[in-house]
Amino acid sequence: MSAWRYAILIRCGLVMACLALPAAAWGQQAARAPGSEVPVVHYKAAGEWPDQPRGDKGVPAGAWSFTQVASVAVKHDGNILVLHRNTDPILEFAPGGKFIGIWGDVHFDRGKVMFVDKRDRTAAMSGYQGVYGAAGCAECGAHSIRVDPEGNVWAVDATGQVVYKMNPQGHLVMTLGTHGRAGQGPGQFYLPTDVAFAPNGDVLVSDGYGNARIVRYSHDGRYLSQFGVRGNGAGQFQLPHNLVVDAGGKIYITDRDNQRVEIFDANGTFAGEWDNIGGNSSLALTPDQHIWTGIVLRDLRGHAIERLPTTSNPHGATVAANGDVYLGLLNGRVEKFIRQ
Repeated sequence: MSAWRYAILIRCGLVMACLALPAAAWGQQAARAPGSEVPVVHYKAAGEWPDQPRGDKGVPAGAWSFTQVASVAVKHDGNILVLHRNTDPILEFAPGGKFIGIWGDVHFDRGKVMFVDKRDRTAAMSGYQGVYGAAGCAECGAHSIRVDPEGNVWAVDATGQVVYKMNPQGHLVMTLGTHGRAGQGPGQFYLPTDVAFAPNGDVLVSDGYGNARIVRYSHDGRYLSQFGVRGNGAGQFQLPHNLVVDAGGKIYITDRDNQRVEIFDANGTFAGEWDNIGGNSSLALTPDQHIWTGIVLRDLRGHAIERLPTTSNPHGATVAANGDVYLGLLNGRVEKFIRQ
């Protein structure tokens, strides 16, 4: 496998190895990436975010020691939750960057998601696997964090095979899936990736690294239905990684390995796709019903409007009420962009 392919996998957090290309090589590749021709219009980088922690002398002590920032979310009070793969996995910050505190009841599985070489898999097999035991790492199941319309916070534990719901105070109130038990049944996941919320209150989970489906639950956690199979055709997935639901109930899913976003109606019927947009991991819906696909903003027809002034490929992203964008990067950083 080429060095560039390995570098992509590192960027996606799927290979834990000390191997990367020089920054100049990253820049050359990013310049040719889909969406790089889209203009920067309304955004500027906020600079270092969050604020540096301070030591016992009261002076800045260097950047935060995040480990693979898998996702970020905006609480209803405007504060930012940072989900990273290490001790104290959910941290809360004010929008300006001030550290508020450790947040939430839950912790995450020690397993980690790893790539399966094409030589070792069949056409029906997922390209990913969970690796457990001594080969695992602290909190590596942490994969996505989202806030629902009621202010509850949902967190996806990929290798734990569960999705947690916490109330706005951070206390666990519901668990979807069965911890430590992978499967395809109504109460099981196999390496789930993300969670989204329909206008009618239904909860949708992308069950993506092991299975290739979207699972729908009622507001109170009852299994309702599912759709999707493995493949490269219309309505099929290789990796349904992130998903969002617009105000009309349409479902948008980034099928990362097929470098596209697929669209389904509220009943799960295939309604179209945006193809050749690159291997984007993250989707984030804006308050005015546009969608960030990685660093490119699109309208609901898929037309690119503008992009952020960065070459990063975020694993997760979120949008504040004022339009500011936060990106979670697997190199251990959070990037903030201010809407002007």
